[in-house]
Amino acid sequence: MKKHIVTLSTAAVLSSTLATSAMASTYTVKSGDNLSKIAKIHDTTVTRLKQLNNLKSDVIHINQKLQVSENPSPSSSKSKITVHKTTTAYYTVKAGDTLLKIANKQGITLGELKNWNKINGHLIYPGQKLIVSKKAASTTIELPANKPSRGKKEEKQSTAPAAGTVYTVKQGDSLSKIASKFGLSVTELKSINKLTSDVIYTGQRLVVSKTSGKPVQDTAVSDQPASNGEKVGILLAEAKKQIGVPYSWGGSSPSGFDCSGFVYYVYKKAGYQISRYSSSTYFDMGKRVTAPQPGDLVFFSPSADKKYLITHMGIYMGGQQFIHASSSKGVRISSLDESYYKTRFAGYKRL
Repeated sequence: MKKHIVTLSTAAVLSSTLATSAMASTYTVKSGDNLSKIAKIHDTTVTRLKQLNNLKSDVIHINQKLQVSENPSPSSSKSKITVHKTTTAYYTVKAGDTLLKIANKQGITLGELKNWNKINGHLIYPGQKLIVSKKAASTTIELPANKPSRGKKEEKQSTAPAAGTVYTVKQGDSLSKIASKFGLSVTELKSINKLTSDVIYTGQRLVVSKTSGKPVQDTAVSDQPASNGEKVGILLAEAKKQIGVPYSWGGSSPSGFDCSGFVYYVYKKAGYQISRYSSSTYFDMGKRVTAPQPGDLVFFSPSADKKYLITHMGIYMGGQQFIHASSSKGVRISSLDESYYKTRFAGYKRL
């Protein structure tokens, strides 16, 4: 049965056109802001912003008030129209379907499916239409405005990279690719960031310029919570601390772990909101992934002919390696290429 996609809502919002002098001349820093972004919004340069606010570095803080112009005028303010859309996809239940089967087929979690459709139990019936996808999108259209002139020299300065530039790792990146992009060698990149291996994670922040002994300054707001990449780094570091802890059925502490108790413990230590379940329940709750990232979960069946049973799990580390609480050897790192795990591999999931 094909999905039916319906656009549920579209809303257009016209932002304010002419601001008062006080509103136009100051700006309050929000989460996610940096000087470059604020300068672009207010049609100025990073250099000018730093001069107006007597800033010695690019570090700013949430709720900090910045002067963004000296002589604001109605001609420099902008109008914006923001269009919000929510696109919803439906699935029609067929005979033999279950909520779990539909969730796995659509690549969503059981919780998402039940929440979107306001289902408290597990009862569904053939012909019933269920929401299986909700995608929200917004488009902002900036109306033309008069731009104040500025010198070429100042404009050039604003685009120059600051000492201690920080780069956020994206999917598909490698140390070699990043080093080449920023004119560094892999050895230099590893030395600057004190890396002991070539393993990096999506969302991880790397310093990509030589600072000549000066402190590194990230232009992002300084008091934001840890990114997903940083949490994954914490997760794997916490998992490695437990290497050698013995196996204990039902255990979920450093005195002894079983496979699901180990996952629960290190996820909680890394700051994830997670409850204690069995490996088969974690498998049912997770979202199926075909291109695993470090921090995803990997699952196993008891034998090659019983892939429908889930009896073991671990945390994927990248490079075909995973860390888990083995019933025979305790917490250890293993490879998915080992014949024992290769024949019992059941898939990757993401919570």
